Amino acid sequence: MFANKHAKILIALVCAVLGFMLATQFKTTERQKTINIQRAEDLSDRLKAVEKERDELSKELEKLQAKAGNEVVASEIVRLKAFAGDLEMRGKGIKLVLDDSKIASKPGENPNLYIIHDDDLLRVINELRAAGAEAIAINGERIVAMSEIRCAGPTLSVNNNRSAPPYEIKAIGNPNNLESALKLRGGVLENFKFWGIQADLSQSDDIEIPAFKGRRSFEYAKVVEEQASDAKKGAAEK
Repeated sequence: MFANKHAKILIALVCAVLGFMLATQFKTTERQKTINIQRAEDLSDRLKAVEKERDELSKELEKLQAKAGNEVVASEIVRLKAFAGDLEMRGKGIKLVLDDSKIASKPGENPNLYIIHDDDLLRVINELRAAGAEAIAINGERIVAMSEIRCAGPTLSVNNNRSAPPYEIKAIGNPNNLESALKLRGGVLENFKFWGIQADLSQSDDIEIPAFKGRRSFEYAKVVEEQASDAKKGAAEK
């Protein structure tokens, strides 16, 4: 009788221990599940935040690339317009004022030797360009690739605009190089001096060259199709 009672107590104790262990295991498992779920939710939230940040950065990058591309195109347009003479330019350079000679021609001597001609201005322009002039103007007329300098009776025509002496030539570039090119031995200024043509040359840190005012259009010349396509492709890639 006592043995049965003792066995029952042991069995009860074993059941109690087992019950406690099962309960503890169940709570631990549930807590682990809860932790895993919370971790998964936290990782999911973090992933969403990272993806959102990535998308925002991608959009910002696209905006910056587009802006940079537009700035490159705009900068290139300005550069090409400057080369074409469509923009007013300013910088250091030289100013040369030419006037007809005051020396009276001798009897039987050609009086045209003592006045300024289109060839004289063209020689000056060529020397300045060879010396690195970046912008040139004659009496306020910008000299570009399509400019003409020619005699028009007692005056000279520049860009189809007549002007009489004195002729003021302005050029932007290295002042020393420009001056040296005009003062070369046997050069244009020495030749002017021989005939008494007046030449007043000075350097300046602030030379203003106006933009080209004439009209430019292509009536007969056309861009080759292949080159036009390559130009558009290059612009698109930039």
